[in-house]
Amino acid sequence: MKFWYSILLITLSIFLNAQNAFEIQDTKKTIISFKLINNLIFIPVNINGADLTFLLDTGVAETSIFSLENKELKLGNLEKIRFSGLGGSASIDGFRSDNNIARIGKDFVNYTSTLFIITDQDFNISSHIGIPVNGIIGYHFFKNHPVLIDYSSKKITIYNDEDVFKKKIKKFDALDITVEKNKPYIVADVEMTNEKKKSKLLIDLGNSDAIWLFPTLIKNFVYNRPNIDDFLGRGFNGDIYGKRSRIHNLYLGNFKFEKPLTAMPDEYSIQYVSLVENRKGSIGGDILRRFTVAFDYANKKIYLRKNRNFNDPFHFNMSGLDFRQDGMEWSKDIVNLPTTNKENPSGGIQVINNTLQYNFVLKPIFAIAGVRKDSPAYKAGLKKDDKLISINGRKTVDMTMEKIMEMMKSEEGKTINMQIERKNQEMTLSFSLEDPIPYQE
Repeated sequence: MKFWYSILLITLSIFLNAQNAFEIQDTKKTIISFKLINNLIFIPVNINGADLTFLLDTGVAETSIFSLENKELKLGNLEKIRFSGLGGSASIDGFRSDNNIARIGKDFVNYTSTLFIITDQDFNISSHIGIPVNGIIGYHFFKNHPVLIDYSSKKITIYNDEDVFKKKIKKFDALDITVEKNKPYIVADVEMTNEKKKSKLLIDLGNSDAIWLFPTLIKNFVYNRPNIDDFLGRGFNGDIYGKRSRIHNLYLGNFKFEKPLTAMPDEYSIQYVSLVENRKGSIGGDILRRFTVAFDYANKKIYLRKNRNFNDPFHFNMSGLDFRQDGMEWSKDIVNLPTTNKENPSGGIQVINNTLQYNFVLKPIFAIAGVRKDSPAYKAGLKKDDKLISINGRKTVDMTMEKIMEMMKSEEGKTINMQIERKNQEMTLSFSLEDPIPYQE
């Protein structure tokens, strides 16, 4: 099941002037570290003095804020507007704020940043990621400077010197892109079964899947079998549904990907999306993470070089479960240590009693956000809102959302023993991972 945060596409009828731009100050390049979770990139962004975390997303035109996680942020010049995008309903309300100061790292600054504030409290992706996420940044991050993303080192380099950039990408494969409505597009060969078809695809860092295809926009489209009906995510306009399957091959320049997972939203879910001419779908993070990627919007190029992840198989969440984090709780760890007072690096509270040290720390609470019908977890009896206690004997308070998802994608046939709490009763339910959409010739 797809995380709903990973397919955000903002369509705004507002075109901003050229002043809304990031610039590098007094250096040839600047480097930013990022977190990689479920193929998605999260970067630190300081807005008007407040330290926030944003999803980096080439699939959005504007910079948006949807959660502050109890942080104070001063915004001025608020103007009420409406958003539209993926999902079933027409639009949602929000605000626009001009002339904000946005800083990313020491040297990358926008002194005239325009922000769009989403006030719908349901539109909060933090619980599905496991870290606080406050907003999304897209086109304005990329538009003025070449940007190189190294998925292996989890670092982004932004270049202010063209010669330094050209030297860096000398051994990369260069592919042409177009930048339309402030988003990058590429033409790739999609081979559903045995025939290649050139397809215009959005290059979408904010999509955790490998590929999205829009069946209603592809002539004579036939779903590959097997396929499943699934919840694909959530956009500005509600839940997105469709099918999942695998295609035979995807060709991106000289690179070939065999049996990639493919999501296909239904017609209802894309009815309010303003699509560019001839677009057939998207390339997402599960493709892009296999490269070191450089975007050069000004020269309409993307540069690719294989990294160590290139030959990874395309794994599916074989449990049928979607998860969420329901906040944090204090947990008591007992450690046999000498009775000396030391600073606690985990930030918890230490209480020392003779030979035992009680270390109280905040740890995450995880629950089931959804269960795909007829999946292994569904057949085992797991239900939405079940609280997780342990998976295969390991307490979930000591895990991350990413680790839980890795276990659900690990290997077909693996047994998962899941201890849960439901209506104050604990129970253990078991199931075996099963790929519902193996590719068949």
